[in-house]
Parts: sequence; C-alpha cells; structure tokens
Amino acid sequence: MTSRHFALYVRRFLFNSTSKQVFIFMFFLVLSGIFWLILTLNESYEREIKVTMQIKGIPKNVVLTSKETDTLRVLVRDKGWVLVRYLYDNPRNININFKNYDRGNGVGTVSSSELKRIITQQLELSTHVSSVKPDRLEFFYNNGERKRVPVRWTGRVIPEQLYFISHVRYWPDSVDVYTSNEKLDSITAIYTEPLNYVGFRDTLRVGAKLSHPKDVKVVPEQIRIGFYTDLLTEESLDGVPIKAVNMPPGKVLRTFPSKVMVRFVTGVTQFRTLRPDDFTVIVDYNEIVQNNSDKCNIYLQTVPQGISRATLSLKQVDYLIEDEQ
Repeated sequence: MTSRHFALYVRRFLFNSTSKQVFIFMFFLVLSGIFWLILTLNESYEREIKVTMQIKGIPKNVVLTSKETDTLRVLVRDKGWVLVRYLYDNPRNININFKNYDRGNGVGTVSSSELKRIITQQLELSTHVSSVKPDRLEFFYNNGERKRVPVRWTGRVIPEQLYFISHVRYWPDSVDVYTSNEKLDSITAIYTEPLNYVGFRDTLRVGAKLSHPKDVKVVPEQIRIGFYTDLLTEESLDGVPIKAVNMPPGKVLRTFPSKVMVRFVTGVTQFRTLRPDDFTVIVDYNEIVQNNSDKCNIYLQTVPQGISRATLSLKQVDYLIEDEQ
C-alpha cells in the first residue's frame, strides 16, 4: 500500500459517521473523568507520610549513643490535590538542634507538641497534623566513654546429623560500645540478633546484626560469623599419662599401669591433631590416704575443646608410694 492510499484510508475512517460517534463518546468520557478527578481531589482526606528527623549541631566532645536519625510516621489531613503533591515532594528531612533539646545527664527529648510544631512548619498552611508516631523523640549521648567487648552469637544454628560445629570465628571478634558509665560496667559482651540456620554441613559464613538497647551505640553494628563444621566420629587415644596431685614433699606415686586409654567423640579433623598430652588424668594422694585401699581412683580432669563424652578405659589402678630418691 502506497502512502497516498494509506492517507486516503485514514481520511475515510476519520470522517465516516461511526468514527465520529466514537470520537464524540471518547471526548465526553475523558471530560467526565477530568471533572470527576477535580471533584475527588477537592475532597479532604487523611494520609500517612514519613518524615526523617535528624539531629544537628552535636558538640565535638559528644557521642550519640542512639541513632542520629529517626523516621516518624505522620498522619496528615488536607485536600486531595495537596496530598498528591506530598507523594512527589514529601518533606522527608527535618533537622532539630541538639542544644535546644538537651536535658542534660546524657538524654535529650523532643515532646509531642514540639514535634508537631516542627513538622507543621514544613507543610502547607492548610495541612493539619493529626498524629505523629512515635509521639515523642528521645536521643542519648555520652562524652566519648567506650568499652571494647567480645561478640557472641545467639539463635539456632544446627548442622546436619553426624556433623557438629567445631569452632566459631567472628570478623571482627570485638566491638566498641558507647553508653553511660553505669551501663558500660555491666556490659561484658554484645550478642547478635537471633540466627536461624539448620541442616548445613560445610562451613557457614553469614552476616549478623548486633542486638543492643536503644541508648547503647555499637561500632560496628554488623559483623560476619563463620561456623566451621566437622564430621563426628567415636575414637580412642591410648597412652595418656596418669599424674599425681597433692603429693607431699619427698614422696613419689607410681601407678600400674602408668598410662590409660581415653574414649571420646570428636570431629575427624580434630582427631588427627590430638596427642595424649592434650588430656589430663589424675590420681589424688589425699584420697588415697583417706581410703587406705589397694587400688586408687583415677579421674579425667581436662579434655581439649571440641571433645565430648570422654571416658577412661579404667576407673581404678594399682599404685605404689615410694620415698623420693
């Protein structure tokens, strides 16, 4: 079809009677929609908008232990066309001066009425602020007092069956805490928000936010944690020496046998690194004297980290007490 034929076709379509009726209908439909929109936007409505309050003018010797910014949910009432404008020109950032609202003793407060007044100044004169949530703003600070404390994880972190967490690593392993001197003394560690990871077998590395009260500042507020897994195995280690404790001067205790076997559950990787000297098996001279028996009890005193269900192959052994030469 040539351009001439196409133009002729369009002309016939536009000027036939059916097309005229369609265009007339569409014109009045659009016109009625415009009138409806004008009437609708001229009605009063309520809408919630978000306003960010930011603390300014903080002295150099002051450290805010709460957040420098806080998001407020403000319920406003006005004509529809004003509320539509707020969608595209929302008064998102409102500054408050630290000095004006500092009550001393590490606390500052902006009351509900003061919040409404500050927010109203940023809105149209016709806009009414119905409510503000939270209804008042508090901020906390100190003069730079801080404390370095370790990080610990909380929650539910469980590997697959037959696997266990052999050790945990943190990046970083400690954080700086800023708060009042009274609270600094009571804080010994900072814990993560509850974690929930189940059914893994390989090393798990995750990011975690730190949990703390609103008047405590933690730097950094997010860390990374590595959970290292190992395959459980039931093993034994022979040749663990028996050591005497509470021996009086000039006396020597000999046991028969002098070494015993320890049975335990651990990870395959850790088992390869274990040595008999990593375990401590003892016999107590004071108990021997008290019992006055031909045999003495032996006890597993210490085991390496990551060892569970450790038991001795023997509970009693023969002994001989001699004078030291």
